[in-house]
Amino acid sequence: MSAGSLRGRPVVRSIAIAFALFIAQPALAGGDALPLPSAGMAAASTPSSSELVVSDTLRGRSGKLTARFLPYLARLDIPILSSLIGDTVVRTPGVYVLRDSSESSLFTFIALRPFSDKVKGRVGGYRMGYWPFERRKVRSEAYAALDGFIEVTPENQDTKVSEHFRLRDFLTKDQRDVWPKYLVLDTKLVDKLELVIDDLVSRGYDVRYLSVMSGFRTPQYNRRGVGKGRADASRHQYGDAADVFVDNNRDGRMDDVNRDGRVDTRDARVLLQAVDRVEAAYPGLVGGAGVYAATRAHGPFTHIDARGTRARWGRI
Repeated sequence: MSAGSLRGRPVVRSIAIAFALFIAQPALAGGDALPLPSAGMAAASTPSSSELVVSDTLRGRSGKLTARFLPYLARLDIPILSSLIGDTVVRTPGVYVLRDSSESSLFTFIALRPFSDKVKGRVGGYRMGYWPFERRKVRSEAYAALDGFIEVTPENQDTKVSEHFRLRDFLTKDQRDVWPKYLVLDTKLVDKLELVIDDLVSRGYDVRYLSVMSGFRTPQYNRRGVGKGRADASRHQYGDAADVFVDNNRDGRMDDVNRDGRVDTRDARVLLQAVDRVEAAYPGLVGGAGVYAATRAHGPFTHIDARGTRARWGRI
């Protein structure tokens, strides 16, 4: 199969490179991914974890990613990938867990549902709306077509995508009783959030839980706030933006991160400073960031995204 492309990227080639780096052995015996109907998930068995070498390419710059997303492909002629998780995975949306012989989870591959499955603004019974690129010319490639959607079910919503984050952390905050839900998520964002946590902890800040107040927003949900603080082309719709705050005590509000006895935008600025340091160290994760003050509805928070160009705004 020749390398296909999605948004101008060589999809098959990029996956092949990732797995060439991921597996140290030239070939590993293992079963195909087998569906588990009750959970809507699958597992593939491999040799013990000591026989696997996980590269930075797969684990991210933070080394803490635990999942990767596979776009829809008709076939996949990559022997290593096929032997690990089965050739049908790229044609069947779902969550596939790679386990070692002791049944410990090594890594998770999530096959996306193709964007073409969205019909009249919906994927199944889940309302999505329309992205800017569907109705008008967009400003740049960063606002162009998406790879597809992660199908999230009650059974797989707790799937870890990194050390600190799960699929459910990034879901749009509406349609609570509609399942399955659909999610757009960029691993660059997750990687960046993990690096921000690492940076803060390395400087003595207590960050055990970074709460995602708003992650992915469907276009129909985002539209409700346009003109009230939300951008029509918000990066939240592209899965590479999150509004976050430190919430170790899980009370739903920002903690006193800088330990000055108050909770205000100074605490959110601590996160912004970490973002600046992370971007300086990892230019490939550059993006937008802004500090927001508390309102009656929420405490102060920091917007972080990985749009590919630097942007700053708000009370910074």
